[in-house]
Amino acid sequence: MNVVLLAMILALLIPIYQALKDDNIWQKMLSLASVASKTSIMILVVSVLRDDWMVGVAGVIILSVGNAGFMLLAQILKRLNEV
Repeated sequence: MNVVLLAMILALLIPIYQALKDDNIWQKMLSLASVASKTSIMILVVSVLRDDWMVGVAGVIILSVGNAGFMLLAQILKRLNEV
């Protein structure tokens, strides 16, 4: 379990590095959306391994609703650039 979580944390550092490196707002939003997805997948893996379904429900909610905020923010930024 520790090896799997360590590999997931290392994979999580890649988009964080990309977000820090680029100045483009769209690249930062994509990187942060990737971080949110990977974090929720990590929560789901931990909940299955610990057999704790309440934590799994929280991971599913984060996975399904977390990226919706980024999509709404992207639409707002797109509309602001059009005006």
